[in-house]
Amino acid sequence: MTTTLTKIIIGTCLSILLFSGTSLATEPTDVENFVKTRIEIGEMMTNYFKGGKGYGDGQRPSPEAMREMGMDINRKVSALLATHDLTIDEYRQRSPEVFANDAAVKGYLSEHPDLKERYEALPLSSMGHGGSGRGY
Repeated sequence: MTTTLTKIIIGTCLSILLFSGTSLATEPTDVENFVKTRIEIGEMMTNYFKGGKGYGDGQRPSPEAMREMGMDINRKVSALLATHDLTIDEYRQRSPEVFANDAAVKGYLSEHPDLKERYEALPLSSMGHGGSGRGY
């Protein structure tokens, strides 16, 4: 009987921890911060590559130019994320769980039509990233 009670207590504790971890990801302030961040990164990247920057006459950049572009992008994204008190690693780690709560994201966007318009204008996929279909 003691082992059954122990299993029930452990199961309940694990459920509470699991539930609290999920609810932390969907706090309204997290949703707001990550939606705004995704919009800003998406717009920045769209502008960065507008007109095929770095591709010349339809040619792929050299491996060295690609590395330089990658470092430049990381610097720009890091600076943007810093304005939201995030690092690249934090954003990459937490954004999938925040954007997994589709109802919270859609709810926030429906309350902010200006942001919704900007969010929906983002490319649906960018270099294969982004669980919501919106890259970044």
